Amino acid sequence: MREEFNPPLFLRNPRIQTYLASSRVRAKGKNSMLDASKEVIIDTGTGVRLLAGYSPNMNAYSKGTVLLLHGWEGSIESAYILSAGRFLFNNGFSVFRLNLRDHGESHHLNKGLFYATLIDEVFGAVKAVSEITGDSPLFLAGFSLGGNFALRIGQMHSKEPVMNLRHIVSISPVINPDKATNAIDRNIIIRRYFLLKWRRSLSLKQKLFPELYDFREIIPLKSCRSITDRLIERYSSYKDADEYFKRYAITNSTLNDISIPATIITSKDDPVIPVNDFYSLNAKAPVNLVIHSYGGHNGFINNLSFDCWYEEKMIRLFERSNKQVSQLQKS
Repeated sequence: MREEFNPPLFLRNPRIQTYLASSRVRAKGKNSMLDASKEVIIDTGTGVRLLAGYSPNMNAYSKGTVLLLHGWEGSIESAYILSAGRFLFNNGFSVFRLNLRDHGESHHLNKGLFYATLIDEVFGAVKAVSEITGDSPLFLAGFSLGGNFALRIGQMHSKEPVMNLRHIVSISPVINPDKATNAIDRNIIIRRYFLLKWRRSLSLKQKLFPELYDFREIIPLKSCRSITDRLIERYSSYKDADEYFKRYAITNSTLNDISIPATIITSKDDPVIPVNDFYSLNAKAPVNLVIHSYGGHNGFINNLSFDCWYEEKMIRLFERSNKQVSQLQKS
């Protein structure tokens, strides 16, 4: 495959790429990964339970399992998760799709609200998946906010190793949450998309736990920034949104602490994550930063058949990792 993502002219528009990333058309057709999927509720060891879908592949012991992390207000049913999961499964990998707290059909599992700072419970879930899959190779791939989580999990792994975690892929990760929130609010279509999903999520949480939450004055607010400000003020321990955003921002310190191979993939034309956020990072081995000219946010669609550049790239990276480990074990 080409190392540089270079789509045809009619697919170079970042709005088209970003739209296609989450288009349900990508998820249509037979999906062997879904056929093999079973629901799993993961005890994270932190008092929190997370909902996942596990698709064991009978041919995957040597290839391993890929744990997929969706983006903010996405879920294990998001089109990009279903597409990537199907591609990985069809290429011999088992697939674990993890819902973050209050995403997908999981609002009832925990009383507390979701915050992007809740890295401990997601790291606990990764360790639990590692135990489930045994000594088979484990890989991690995250998208957008899930890509942010994936990089922070890589940082935590250096201090508390996860058995057989071999490679991390982070697609269009959130680097500076403050700037990303501003970018979302400036784009009327993207803002409406996220507000619609967030309002539904908050309404459901309030319905499930009316004794804890009253979002009636928050839900009508017209920007992601204003909702964030009000939620932080009323329902969190953070002083303000600025402190909250800084708690899960990706910095050079984050990347410098990662001790296993990690590949970050983004584009210069991403309408959600400013590319300048990546230029401020000093990524060095074993972290590899790949910045394409095109791709939008989570897109990287090659053609109208919805073939995806990063799906093929993940296969190459994971298979290469397995080969390198096998060679080391033989030497």
